[in-house]
Parts: sequence; structure tokens; C-alpha cells
Amino acid sequence: MHRGRDMLQWRDTSLIPPVPSVFMSDPRLGIFMTQCQSAHTPLDPFAVICLFVCSVLVAVPLMASLYVALVKWKSQRGVTPSPNTPLTSGPSRYGSVLSNGSPARQPDSGSSDNVASDTDGKTSEDCSTKSRILSCLEALSLQGSCAGVLSAGRSARADSYSSLNGIRILSLLWIISGHTVQLSAWNNLDNDKQWRADVEMNPLYVLAFSGPVYLAVDTFLLLGGLLSAKSLLALIQRSEDKLNPGLVARFLLKRFKRVQPLHLFMVCLAVGLFSVVQRGAFWFIADDMVLNCKKYWWSNLLLVNNLFTITDICAPWTWYLSIDFQFYVTTPILIAVYRWNKKVLVAVSVILMVMSCLAGALLTAILHLPVHQPTTLSYESYFQYYYNKPYTRYGPYLVGILAGIYITSKSGHFVRHRWQAALGWLSSLSVMVILVGLAYSLREVPLSPSLPHALYQGLHRTLWAMAVAWIILACEEGYGGFVDRFLSMSEWIPLSNISFACYLIHPILIILYNGKQETPIHYTDLNFFYLFLGHTALTLCLGYVLTVLIEKPFLFLKGSRGRAT
Repeated sequence: MHRGRDMLQWRDTSLIPPVPSVFMSDPRLGIFMTQCQSAHTPLDPFAVICLFVCSVLVAVPLMASLYVALVKWKSQRGVTPSPNTPLTSGPSRYGSVLSNGSPARQPDSGSSDNVASDTDGKTSEDCSTKSRILSCLEALSLQGSCAGVLSAGRSARADSYSSLNGIRILSLLWIISGHTVQLSAWNNLDNDKQWRADVEMNPLYVLAFSGPVYLAVDTFLLLGGLLSAKSLLALIQRSEDKLNPGLVARFLLKRFKRVQPLHLFMVCLAVGLFSVVQRGAFWFIADDMVLNCKKYWWSNLLLVNNLFTITDICAPWTWYLSIDFQFYVTTPILIAVYRWNKKVLVAVSVILMVMSCLAGALLTAILHLPVHQPTTLSYESYFQYYYNKPYTRYGPYLVGILAGIYITSKSGHFVRHRWQAALGWLSSLSVMVILVGLAYSLREVPLSPSLPHALYQGLHRTLWAMAVAWIILACEEGYGGFVDRFLSMSEWIPLSNISFACYLIHPILIILYNGKQETPIHYTDLNFFYLFLGHTALTLCLGYVLTVLIEKPFLFLKGSRGRAT
């Protein structure tokens, strides 16, 4: 032993470089967690059930597609007359043939009127039943769901709010970029301290995982509030200008049925996939998620999982769907107040907005919560009490509802002069820049209650939503300029059509990639830029597949049943 050790020395100097201590403050390496890889992954009943649900949801549209294709093939084959096929003599059936190729027969002149009437009645009922069944199958089929998803053409309903498509996709890309870095930083960076040093004070990383915590989510909440108000007002107008409990129930049920099929499919897919795939060295996030889903799957079903602590949420990124639906329930209430008395609506809105801002400020002061992204990794209380709770995030959604009411019901232009438009743009962009910059100025978490941190935490999300609302309003009134032309490009439309599925699938891809790594990931800007591009490309491809296979079929099925009945 001594001889071997002496061979690795020259005079009094060791040829083996010293290993940097993780307890020192200056090394570039960070502490990370690993676990042993598993060659065999036992399946439990819960994973089997999830895989079965996924299989059924995928099989139904595929079987419907096959059946519809077969029916259309037989129909096209049956209506092709041969040279020896006689034409029918009835004026209403001129040139028609039966599906088997034989000519349609005329009723026998000697038949009684009662028999003919009964036959026509039974035939009509049978045809109606078959028509409803075929209509449902067509709604579930890929032939129906694929139509128009990737189309960039503008429909009649797309004449307004066209800037929302660009805003939605840019916000989605911002979230994918943030999750690409965030889930890796929580998982397996081998140079965690260097990463912190690079991004902590550099505003150029605000589009990754730095600065304010996911302002893109507040943009989504703003869009959700705006579109919910627009949808309900349009529904009231179609219902003879009446807002009654039945209409509200249909409004809420439609939203629930719109969100849940794809949402529950993604939960089952995540549990099933993470249960059958061989575990990697960094699989602990996937394991924790599977355990949480076994305990709290029902919270996703009821859309209340955001009320739990972050460590108990099944598929943590789905908290947004729950909080969005909870806010969605408030839209009919505010619309009812608006129809009753507009001044009361203003008073109620001010009270709700102050309460939401005050809740965020008080929690920040009492619990010493951070306002800057990288520091949130060490503060579980930030996610447990503030980040995904309705009483701290209602401000942006409320701004969206008010913006939707105003844009839908306004009779004139809000902006009448160019100087007003210029002032609005200057104020909006200045607010955005200041909100981002202040997050870096307040990046240190104080040990005692801090008024600047509390004010920033309480106000910054609502102010961001107001700034984005101005952009939407300016684009709607013709003062958007090149910004409106960019946000309203037709190329955003197909991406917007698949954005819901993209939001739900992208964290699964990131967790799967990170968990299967055999060594820690080394952070460089180029490495993570390529990771972002790869995750985005896969997200868009799978988002399209899930949209036409799960989301659209069940969405079209509702309209098909309504037309059939």
C-alpha cells in the first residue's frame, strides 16, 4: 500500500488532485441525490388501472375511426351504379341504390296504407337511432378531430381576440423553458453552484428560470378570466338575455367536461409510464409523484389538488387546472353583479383585488417568502402557502374577467387619440420591465419582515396582468402596430389549438428525460438551449397526437349529441 502510494507522489507533492469539499463555499460542484437503478419494476393494481384507462381512452377513438372509415367505404362502394343497375322511378330517389348494389324498390301498389305507415315509422326511428350512433362515432373518430387542428385559416369566431393566440403560445414556451431548467436544477445538476452564480443576478435568464416566479402563469390566468367572461356573455345573449341557475350549471359543466378527459388521461399516463419504465439514477421525482397519485388521485378528479401542500399533489403541474376551474366558478357571480349594478361590480372587484394582494403581502412578511426564482428551491413554504393558492392568485383572473366584460360590451373605443395609445404602451412596458428588475433587486430573502418584499409579492402578479391586458386592448382597438401583427399571425392558430395538450405533456417528457440520466447534467447555456428545443419539438408532436386522439373527440362528442337530440 505504501509503495503504491509513493509511486503517485513526486517528492512531497501528490500527483492525485485534491477532491473539492462540498462543505466549502467556493466549489462549483453541488450536492445532488441519486438512487440505484432497478432492473425489474413490479406493477401494482393502481398502475394497472391507470394503464387500462389510458388504453380505453386511446382505443375508443381508434375503433370509431376504423368503423367510420369502413362505413364510408361501403357507402361509396354502394352508391356506385353498375351498367346493369336500373334507376328507381321515384322522383325523390332518382338514381339511388341500396348499399348492397340492388335498386331501391317501390312500395307495392296493393299494400294497405296502415302497413305502409307502420313501416315508414319504424324505418324513420331506426334511421334516427343509426344516425345518432354514427354521429357520435364520427365525433370520436380521427376523421372528425383532425379536421382544422393544424389549419391556419381564421373562422368567423376568430375575427376578434386574434392577439390571444400569440400571447398564449409565447407564455407556453416561457413555461416550457422554465420547467426545463427548474426540474433539472431540482434533480441532477453537477454544477449547481455555478448555475446559481450565473443566473441569480442576470436578467437575461428571465426566460429560463430566473427573476419573478412564472409570470407566464399569470398571463394564462388573465386569458382564462377574459375568455370565461366572453363565453358566458355570449351564452346569455343566445339564451334570450337570461342568466338563470340552469344556464350557469351548463356553463360550469361544459368547462368541467372540456378539461377533465385529457387531464385524467395525463394523470393515468404519468402513473402508468413511470411505473413500467425502468427506474434511472434520478428517478425520485417520478417515484414521489406516483406515490402522491395513489393517495390523492381524487383531488385531481374533483379539481382541488391545488389546496394540498406541494409535496402531496398528484402531477404537480396540474394545479393550474384546479385553480383555473375554481376561478371559473366566480365568473357567473361577477357577471350577475355586473348585470344588476355596474357600480357594485366595481366595488366588489376592488375589494376582491385588495384582499388577494393583501394575502400575498402578509404571507410574505410573516413567513419570509422569496420573490426570486432560484431561492424558491430552498423554501417549501413558498409553494405550500402562497404559490398555488386561490386567495393569492385571484388578481390576474379578476383583471381578465373585467377586461372580458369591457371588451365584449363596449360601444366605443377606449383609446381615442394616438398620445393616449403611446402613453398606454409606455406605461405597460415600463411596468413589465420594473417588475422583472425589482425581482433581482429583492433576490435576498430577509430574516425579518420586509415591507418592499411584501409589497412586491402582493402586487406584482396583478400589475403584470394589467400590463398584458393593455396589450390585448390596444391590439383590439387598432393601436397594436407591429406587436399586433406579430401576435395575430395566422401561424399561431394551429399551435394555439394544441396548447392545452402541450402544457400537460411537457413536464412528463422532462421528468422522464432527467430521471433516465445515468450521470448528472452539466449546465451550460448551449446544453439547456438544445434541451429546450428538443423538449419543445417533442411536446408539439405529442401535443398534436393527444389533441386529436383524446381532447377533440370528447369535445366534439358533446356538440354532436346536442345536434342529434
